[in-house]
Amino acid sequence: MYIKDTITFEDVLLVPRFSSVESRSEINIGSKLSSKHSLQLPIISSPMDTISESPMAYAMDLAGGMSIIHRYNTIDEQCKHIECLPADAMVGAAIGMTGDYIDRACNLWDAGCRILCIDVAHGHHTLMRHSLKTLRNTFGTEITIIAGNVATREGFDALADWGADAVRVGIGGGSICSTRIKTGHGVPTLQSIIDCSRSDKEVALIADGGIRTSGDIVKALAAGADFVMVGSLLAGTDETPGKAYLDVETGSRRKVYRGMASKEAQIDWRGHTSSVEGVTSSVPVRGPVAEVLKDLSRGIRSGFSYSGATTVREFQSKARFIKQSMASVTEGSTHILI
Repeated sequence: MYIKDTITFEDVLLVPRFSSVESRSEINIGSKLSSKHSLQLPIISSPMDTISESPMAYAMDLAGGMSIIHRYNTIDEQCKHIECLPADAMVGAAIGMTGDYIDRACNLWDAGCRILCIDVAHGHHTLMRHSLKTLRNTFGTEITIIAGNVATREGFDALADWGADAVRVGIGGGSICSTRIKTGHGVPTLQSIIDCSRSDKEVALIADGGIRTSGDIVKALAAGADFVMVGSLLAGTDETPGKAYLDVETGSRRKVYRGMASKEAQIDWRGHTSSVEGVTSSVPVRGPVAEVLKDLSRGIRSGFSYSGATTVREFQSKARFIKQSMASVTEGSTHILI
């Protein structure tokens, strides 16, 4: 049996290159999501019930990014999150690929949503093929469809062929995901990005999972991603759903952050559990998400400047990866704190 070597974010670094970038304001970190939609900030908030509702969507739009409103609610509740936003806001909404997904999609369309995300754990699936074709037959090319998740180029190509405009890449890498532990399946996220970026399909690649820092975002874009989808990087901000509570042991204010395949999330949105492939946790309250996004944007722009690039495509052509050892990881950290 052949076993392939793989890499993820901490396994590699980008080599600094000659740069003629005099100001980071010269750098354009935006990308095209589809023929109809582009973003100035390559960050999309994940469709989780502790991350993306209308307050997050509004803040993400102001920053040049986008939210995907989660689907773990009634159709009316999800539509209200769309309807309360300005008419020109860039926002998407999640749907499933069984049950009420067509009814949900039609109601979201009527509410003004023009970006749908078929949100499932394992997107390289016969039901995905059916749902993509059904949505295309229903809405034609008037709607932008994001689909996923997949971990391989074969899956990426399939979803592109079936009608997706953009594909989420990454299985089992999320901070509150236990898929790899429970099922033994997955591919390190950076490896999935590298593999899928070799596709000749003209669809956007959204890296999803395992991204913990602006440096990881830079590596994901260098490897071929057009966007990143994040949850934990935004968790605990003022715009996330849920009330803050006081942790009596630490005296800190915290908010719940949970995976949608966690036991608690499944019981809340469908009344029972199936395969539990996520966990529930909490994070410190962090203030406005705008400050987090500004910091991430600065980090991405700085990353581009180290390779002398002013656009995503130029950055991808100039980026050079090298492998690093664990000693190198330690050296590259703020090791005075160790």
